[in-house]
Amino acid sequence: MARIGFIGLGNMGLPMAINLIKAGHQVEGVDLNPAAVEKLKAAGGIPVEFAKDAAARADVVITMLPAGQHVRDTYLGPNGIVENANAGTLLIDSSTIDVETARAVAGAAEMKGLLMLDAPVSGGVTGAAAGTLTFMCGGSAQAFTRAQSILEKMGKTIVHAGGPGNGQAAKICNNMILGISMIAVSEAFVLAEKLGLDHQKLFDISSKSSGQCWAMTSYCPVPGPVPASPANRDYQPGFTTAMMLKDLKLAQDAAKANDANTPMGSEAAKIYARYAERESARDFSGVIRMLRGAS
Repeated sequence: MARIGFIGLGNMGLPMAINLIKAGHQVEGVDLNPAAVEKLKAAGGIPVEFAKDAAARADVVITMLPAGQHVRDTYLGPNGIVENANAGTLLIDSSTIDVETARAVAGAAEMKGLLMLDAPVSGGVTGAAAGTLTFMCGGSAQAFTRAQSILEKMGKTIVHAGGPGNGQAAKICNNMILGISMIAVSEAFVLAEKLGLDHQKLFDISSKSSGQCWAMTSYCPVPGPVPASPANRDYQPGFTTAMMLKDLKLAQDAAKANDANTPMGSEAAKIYARYAERESARDFSGVIRMLRGAS
Protein backbone atom coordinates (compact mmCIF):
# COMPACT_ATOMS: atom_id res chain seq x y z
CA MET A 1 0.00 0.00 0.00
CA ALA A 2 1.28 3.45 -0.92
CA ARG A 3 0.46 6.78 0.65
CA ILE A 4 -0.68 8.91 -2.30
CA GLY A 5 -1.36 12.62 -2.48
CA PHE A 6 -3.83 13.34 -5.28
CA ILE A 7 -4.09 16.98 -6.36
CA GLY A 8 -7.02 17.85 -8.64
CA LEU A 9 -10.27 15.97 -8.09
CA GLY A 10 -12.20 17.06 -11.18
CA ASN A 11 -14.13 14.97 -13.68
CA MET A 12 -11.03 12.87 -14.39
CA GLY A 13 -9.07 13.10 -11.16
CA LEU A 14 -11.82 12.05 -8.77
CA PRO A 15 -12.62 8.67 -10.38
CA MET A 16 -8.89 8.00 -10.79
CA ALA A 17 -8.33 8.67 -7.08
CA ILE A 18 -11.28 6.49 -6.13
CA ASN A 19 -9.82 3.60 -8.13
CA LEU A 20 -6.62 3.93 -6.12
CA ILE A 21 -8.63 3.78 -2.90
CA LYS A 22 -10.41 0.66 -4.14
CA ALA A 23 -6.99 -0.88 -4.82
CA GLY A 24 -6.06 -0.44 -1.17
CA HIS A 25 -3.94 2.70 -1.28
CA GLN A 26 -4.23 5.52 1.23
CA VAL A 27 -5.22 8.60 -0.76
CA GLU A 28 -5.06 12.16 0.54
CA GLY A 29 -6.99 14.45 -1.80
CA VAL A 30 -6.68 18.18 -2.49
CA ASP A 31 -9.09 20.29 -4.55
CA LEU A 32 -10.51 23.82 -4.52
CA ASN A 33 -14.02 22.38 -4.84
CA PRO A 34 -15.29 21.22 -1.41
CA ALA A 35 -17.91 18.96 -3.04
CA ALA A 36 -15.18 16.98 -4.84
CA VAL A 37 -13.22 16.54 -1.62
CA GLU A 38 -16.37 15.33 0.14
CA LYS A 39 -16.93 12.73 -2.59
CA LEU A 40 -13.39 11.50 -2.09
CA LYS A 41 -13.97 11.29 1.65
CA ALA A 42 -17.18 9.31 1.12
CA ALA A 43 -15.16 6.83 -0.96
CA GLY A 44 -12.61 6.36 1.83
CA GLY A 45 -10.10 9.09 1.01
CA ILE A 46 -8.63 11.69 3.34
CA PRO A 47 -9.31 15.39 2.69
CA VAL A 48 -6.26 17.68 2.83
CA GLU A 49 -6.37 21.45 2.45
CA PHE A 50 -2.99 22.15 0.84
CA ALA A 51 -0.94 20.34 -1.77
CA LYS A 52 2.28 20.99 0.18
CA ASP A 53 0.94 19.04 3.16
CA ALA A 54 -0.09 16.06 1.05
CA ALA A 55 3.29 16.13 -0.71
CA ALA A 56 5.23 16.18 2.55
CA ARG A 57 3.62 12.91 3.67
CA ALA A 58 3.30 11.06 0.38
CA ASP A 59 5.21 8.22 -1.22
CA VAL A 60 3.58 9.21 -4.52
CA VAL A 61 2.01 12.50 -5.64
CA ILE A 62 -0.39 12.55 -8.61
CA THR A 63 -1.72 15.73 -10.19
CA MET A 64 -4.57 16.23 -12.66
CA LEU A 65 -4.79 19.95 -13.35
CA PRO A 66 -6.35 22.15 -16.07
CA ALA A 67 -3.34 23.83 -17.72
CA GLY A 68 0.40 24.37 -17.74
CA GLN A 69 0.32 27.41 -15.47
CA HIS A 70 -1.57 25.45 -12.80
CA VAL A 71 1.08 22.73 -13.02
CA ARG A 72 3.93 25.25 -12.70
CA ASP A 73 2.28 26.93 -9.72
CA THR A 74 1.47 23.65 -7.96
CA TYR A 75 4.91 22.12 -8.43
CA LEU A 76 7.34 25.04 -8.51
CA GLY A 77 5.91 27.70 -6.19
CA PRO A 78 7.36 28.30 -2.69
CA ASN A 79 4.57 26.17 -1.24
CA GLY A 80 4.77 23.72 -4.11
CA ILE A 81 5.21 19.99 -4.37
CA VAL A 82 8.89 20.03 -5.40
CA GLU A 83 9.88 22.17 -2.43
CA ASN A 84 7.96 20.11 0.11
CA ALA A 85 8.19 16.49 -1.06
CA ASN A 86 10.79 14.21 0.50
CA ALA A 87 13.71 12.96 -1.58
CA GLY A 88 12.78 9.82 -3.50
CA THR A 89 9.08 10.71 -3.76
CA LEU A 90 7.51 9.75 -7.09
CA LEU A 91 5.66 12.57 -8.85
CA ILE A 92 3.15 11.81 -11.63
CA ASP A 93 1.51 14.64 -13.55
CA SER A 94 -1.47 13.41 -15.58
CA SER A 95 -2.54 16.85 -16.76
CA THR A 96 -2.45 17.61 -20.49
CA ILE A 97 -0.09 20.55 -20.83
CA ASP A 98 2.69 21.97 -23.01
CA VAL A 99 5.88 19.99 -23.42
CA GLU A 100 8.06 22.89 -22.25
CA THR A 101 6.32 23.05 -18.85
CA ALA A 102 6.52 19.27 -18.42
CA ARG A 103 10.27 19.35 -19.01
CA ALA A 104 10.82 22.37 -16.76
CA VAL A 105 8.99 20.71 -13.86
CA ALA A 106 10.83 17.42 -14.42
CA GLY A 107 14.17 19.26 -14.33
CA ALA A 108 13.31 20.98 -11.05
CA ALA A 109 12.15 17.69 -9.54
CA GLU A 110 15.35 15.90 -10.54
CA MET A 111 17.47 18.61 -8.91
CA LYS A 112 15.62 17.94 -5.63
CA GLY A 113 16.15 14.18 -5.79
CA LEU A 114 12.58 13.39 -6.85
CA LEU A 115 11.36 10.99 -9.54
CA MET A 116 9.02 12.56 -12.11
CA LEU A 117 6.73 11.33 -14.87
CA ASP A 118 4.52 13.32 -17.19
CA ALA A 119 1.70 10.85 -17.78
CA PRO A 120 -1.28 12.36 -19.61
CA VAL A 121 -4.18 10.06 -20.34
CA SER A 122 -6.59 9.03 -23.06
CA GLY A 123 -9.95 7.43 -22.44
CA GLY A 124 -12.10 10.23 -21.05
CA VAL A 125 -14.35 10.21 -18.00
CA THR A 126 -15.69 6.78 -18.88
CA GLY A 127 -12.19 5.32 -18.94
CA ALA A 128 -11.27 7.08 -15.70
CA ALA A 129 -14.26 5.54 -13.92
CA ALA A 130 -13.69 2.09 -15.40
CA GLY A 131 -9.94 2.09 -14.76
CA THR A 132 -9.19 1.55 -18.44
CA LEU A 133 -7.23 4.71 -19.26
CA THR A 134 -4.20 4.81 -21.53
CA PHE A 135 -1.19 6.49 -19.91
CA MET A 136 1.48 8.06 -22.13
CA CYS A 137 4.53 8.43 -19.93
CA GLY A 138 7.60 10.61 -20.22
CA GLY A 139 10.50 10.33 -17.79
CA SER A 140 13.34 8.11 -16.68
CA ALA A 141 13.15 4.32 -16.83
CA GLN A 142 13.45 4.28 -13.03
CA ALA A 143 10.43 6.57 -12.58
CA PHE A 144 8.39 4.59 -15.11
CA THR A 145 9.20 1.25 -13.49
CA ARG A 146 8.20 2.52 -10.07
CA ALA A 147 5.00 4.11 -11.37
CA GLN A 148 3.68 1.10 -13.26
CA SER A 149 2.01 -0.65 -10.34
CA ILE A 150 0.21 2.60 -9.44
CA LEU A 151 -0.86 3.43 -12.99
CA GLU A 152 -2.15 -0.11 -13.53
CA LYS A 153 -4.83 0.54 -10.91
CA MET A 154 -6.18 3.40 -13.04
CA GLY A 155 -5.48 2.28 -16.59
CA LYS A 156 -5.22 -0.66 -18.95
CA THR A 157 -2.48 0.53 -21.30
CA ILE A 158 0.69 2.11 -19.91
CA VAL A 159 3.36 3.13 -22.44
CA HIS A 160 6.80 4.61 -21.78
CA ALA A 161 7.15 7.19 -24.57
CA GLY A 162 10.69 8.27 -23.67
CA GLY A 163 12.30 11.03 -21.64
CA PRO A 164 10.68 13.97 -19.83
CA GLY A 165 7.98 15.68 -21.89
CA ASN A 166 7.51 12.79 -24.29
CA GLY A 167 4.26 11.76 -22.63
CA GLN A 168 2.86 15.21 -23.41
CA ALA A 169 4.29 15.03 -26.93
CA ALA A 170 2.48 11.72 -27.51
CA LYS A 171 -0.78 13.09 -26.12
CA ILE A 172 -0.93 16.19 -28.32
CA CYS A 173 0.09 14.26 -31.43
CA ASN A 174 -2.57 11.61 -30.73
CA ASN A 175 -5.29 14.17 -30.15
CA MET A 176 -4.35 16.11 -33.27
CA ILE A 177 -4.99 12.88 -35.19
CA LEU A 178 -8.31 12.46 -33.39
CA GLY A 179 -9.46 16.03 -34.03
CA ILE A 180 -8.61 15.84 -37.72
CA SER A 181 -10.18 12.41 -38.20
CA MET A 182 -13.43 13.37 -36.45
CA ILE A 183 -13.83 16.30 -38.84
CA ALA A 184 -13.15 14.02 -41.81
CA VAL A 185 -15.71 11.42 -40.64
CA SER A 186 -18.26 14.16 -39.92
CA GLU A 187 -17.77 15.69 -43.38
CA ALA A 188 -18.30 12.27 -44.95
CA PHE A 189 -21.61 11.79 -43.14
CA VAL A 190 -22.74 15.31 -44.09
CA LEU A 191 -21.97 14.58 -47.74
CA ALA A 192 -23.73 11.20 -47.47
CA GLU A 193 -26.84 12.97 -46.18
CA LYS A 194 -26.79 15.33 -49.17
CA LEU A 195 -26.44 12.39 -51.54
CA GLY A 196 -29.23 10.36 -49.95
CA LEU A 197 -26.94 7.66 -48.51
CA ASP A 198 -28.18 6.15 -45.25
CA HIS A 199 -26.01 6.63 -42.14
CA GLN A 200 -25.95 2.94 -41.34
CA LYS A 201 -25.03 1.99 -44.89
CA LEU A 202 -22.05 4.37 -44.90
CA PHE A 203 -20.98 3.03 -41.52
CA ASP A 204 -21.30 -0.60 -42.61
CA ILE A 205 -19.09 0.10 -45.62
CA SER A 206 -16.50 2.53 -44.22
CA SER A 207 -16.05 0.75 -40.89
CA LYS A 208 -14.84 -2.29 -42.84
CA SER A 209 -13.01 -0.41 -45.61
CA SER A 210 -10.19 2.05 -46.05
CA GLY A 211 -12.16 4.80 -44.25
CA GLN A 212 -12.02 2.84 -41.01
CA CYS A 213 -10.75 4.81 -37.99
CA TRP A 214 -11.54 5.22 -34.28
CA ALA A 215 -13.69 8.29 -34.92
CA MET A 216 -15.85 6.11 -37.18
CA THR A 217 -15.98 2.77 -35.37
CA SER A 218 -15.89 3.79 -31.69
CA TYR A 219 -17.18 7.37 -31.63
CA CYS A 220 -19.38 7.71 -34.69
CA PRO A 221 -20.73 11.30 -34.87
CA VAL A 222 -24.25 10.31 -35.98
CA PRO A 223 -26.83 8.44 -33.86
CA GLY A 224 -27.39 4.76 -34.42
CA PRO A 225 -24.34 2.91 -35.74
CA VAL A 226 -22.35 3.03 -32.45
CA PRO A 227 -24.86 3.04 -29.55
CA ALA A 228 -22.26 4.12 -26.97
CA SER A 229 -21.19 7.26 -28.86
CA PRO A 230 -22.24 10.72 -27.58
CA ALA A 231 -24.28 11.26 -30.76
CA ASN A 232 -26.93 9.06 -29.15
CA ARG A 233 -27.13 11.35 -26.10
CA ASP A 234 -27.45 14.73 -27.84
CA TYR A 235 -23.65 15.05 -27.73
CA GLN A 236 -23.39 15.12 -23.95
CA PRO A 237 -19.64 15.07 -23.49
CA GLY A 238 -17.24 12.30 -23.00
CA PHE A 239 -14.62 14.81 -24.22
CA THR A 240 -15.74 18.40 -24.59
CA THR A 241 -15.15 20.65 -27.56
CA ALA A 242 -13.28 23.04 -25.25
CA MET A 243 -10.87 20.27 -24.27
CA MET A 244 -10.30 19.23 -27.87
CA LEU A 245 -9.60 22.85 -28.80
CA LYS A 246 -7.14 23.12 -25.91
CA ASP A 247 -5.22 20.08 -27.16
CA LEU A 248 -5.21 21.27 -30.77
CA LYS A 249 -3.85 24.64 -29.64
CA LEU A 250 -1.10 22.87 -27.68
CA ALA A 251 -0.24 20.90 -30.82
CA GLN A 252 -0.10 24.06 -32.90
CA ASP A 253 2.08 25.83 -30.34
CA ALA A 254 4.46 22.88 -30.38
CA ALA A 255 4.44 22.77 -34.18
CA LYS A 256 5.35 26.45 -34.45
CA ALA A 257 8.06 26.18 -31.80
CA ASN A 258 9.63 23.22 -33.59
CA ASP A 259 9.06 24.29 -37.22
CA ALA A 260 6.74 21.33 -37.97
CA ASN A 261 4.36 21.64 -40.94
CA THR A 262 0.84 20.69 -39.76
CA PRO A 263 -1.69 22.24 -42.16
CA MET A 264 -4.50 19.80 -41.30
CA GLY A 265 -3.89 20.30 -37.59
CA SER A 266 -4.01 24.05 -38.10
CA GLU A 267 -7.30 23.88 -39.99
CA ALA A 268 -8.80 21.50 -37.40
CA ALA A 269 -7.94 23.99 -34.65
CA LYS A 270 -9.71 26.77 -36.58
CA ILE A 271 -12.83 24.61 -37.13
CA TYR A 272 -13.04 23.67 -33.44
CA ALA A 273 -12.48 27.28 -32.43
CA ARG A 274 -15.56 28.25 -34.46
CA TYR A 275 -17.59 25.38 -33.01
CA ALA A 276 -16.45 26.21 -29.45
CA GLU A 277 -17.96 29.68 -29.83
CA ARG A 278 -21.34 27.96 -30.08
CA GLU A 279 -21.12 24.78 -28.01
CA SER A 280 -17.86 24.51 -26.08
CA ALA A 281 -19.37 22.21 -23.45
CA ARG A 282 -20.77 19.71 -25.99
CA ASP A 283 -18.84 16.64 -27.02
CA PHE A 284 -16.30 17.39 -29.73
CA SER A 285 -18.03 14.95 -32.10
CA GLY A 286 -20.92 17.43 -32.17
CA VAL A 287 -18.83 19.44 -34.64
CA ILE A 288 -20.93 17.65 -37.30
CA ARG A 289 -23.82 19.91 -36.34
CA MET A 290 -21.82 23.00 -37.32
CA LEU A 291 -20.55 21.35 -40.50
CA ARG A 292 -24.13 20.68 -41.61
CA GLY A 293 -24.83 24.40 -41.48
CA ALA A 294 -21.50 25.61 -42.83
CA SER A 295 -21.53 27.24 -46.25
